[in-house]
Amino acid sequence: MDTFKQTAKAASKNKHNASIVKILGACIFVCLVFCAGFLVRGNTELLSAMGLSSFDVDSEVNPGMTVSGDTYNSLSARVAEVDGVLTQNGMDEYDLSQATSNVLSAFLSSSNDPYLRYYDEQSYQAYLATTKNPEAGIGVLFGESDGDCFVADVLESSPAAAAGVQPGDHVVSIDGVSKDAWSAPDVLNALSREEGESVFIIWSRPSSESGEDETTYSTSLTFSSDSAVNVTHEVQDSVGIIKLSQITSDSASLVSNALSVSASEGAHSYVLDLRDVPGGYLTQAVDIASLFIQSGEVVQIETAEGVTTRSADGSSVTTAPLVVLVNGRTSGCAEVLAAALQETGRATVVGTTTLGKGSVQIMQPLSFGGALRYTAAYYLTPNGRQLDGNGVSPDIEANNANTQESVAIDVARSLNN
Repeated sequence: MDTFKQTAKAASKNKHNASIVKILGACIFVCLVFCAGFLVRGNTELLSAMGLSSFDVDSEVNPGMTVSGDTYNSLSARVAEVDGVLTQNGMDEYDLSQATSNVLSAFLSSSNDPYLRYYDEQSYQAYLATTKNPEAGIGVLFGESDGDCFVADVLESSPAAAAGVQPGDHVVSIDGVSKDAWSAPDVLNALSREEGESVFIIWSRPSSESGEDETTYSTSLTFSSDSAVNVTHEVQDSVGIIKLSQITSDSASLVSNALSVSASEGAHSYVLDLRDVPGGYLTQAVDIASLFIQSGEVVQIETAEGVTTRSADGSSVTTAPLVVLVNGRTSGCAEVLAAALQETGRATVVGTTTLGKGSVQIMQPLSFGGALRYTAAYYLTPNGRQLDGNGVSPDIEANNANTQESVAIDVARSLNN
């Protein structure tokens, strides 16, 4: 009896051990299959040789994700794939705002658009607050070329003029903050101050035509609320001289009034001085051209959707001879105006070749906050010539800044005969 019990007990133990071995074997098999799945996943040739098909990816759970070997020709899809992997399987969280800024900065730096910028919500709101004051309260009109801000003009009797700031100077630092390149919105944001407050600015000034050599100087400027005079006029020897500082929302009516007053003061020809004008409102540039041109195209606008045109509206107020005075800081809509008057044969252009900033930038608000600034259009002359990168070449060159106005007056006077 005892021998039977011992035999039965041994058989039960062997059966139990066999069960354990089977369970362990099954676990090992599952692990091997699981590991093999990772090894062959995405290897379509190996899967095919094994008689298996490619794995499908749940694109709803992980949008933008594709089987290895496939690629999306879309940045959004590629970023979505990475985001999906991290969201589903990542063990660490990331800061969404910081990640957004980093991704966009890297993306934008790979673009050929020199004006492309991403502004976070704080910077964008600061920009909106300063757009109503383009002089920034220190008496400087800023222009921009290839994403780099420069002084387009300095208003008379302003804090900047008293400190010796000159057209062509560049911002190096503002209150100790330096950048490799300051865009115009960057400068306006940094110069958001109340009247009476001060700012410390370091400027650079090219000391040669190539701009390779430069000197730096510093200024401490106090903000003033004095408004700028955008259009001035005078008459010299029967020549009416009309000077624009910038093209604002009322420039056309101011130029029209200056023409009328100058005519009453004995003007028989005119000089339209667009030197250092950093551009402004395209509609106003077209309206100013219409004061001199009865009909015809003023500008062509090239966008992603095609080319549209703006034409003179038939409201010309004078047929008197006209000279347009320009220089290397005549920019944007001011170049549109000069080119239109030149190509229609309405004016003789005197001075030096203009800046060649014939592009339009748009500040597009983003749904998740902040805004994107990008080039949305290019200006073409009435003859279809690209202004961006080319500018307007004068009919009569006048390279000496000190004598340009007198040359223009002489040309205008000669046209009276």
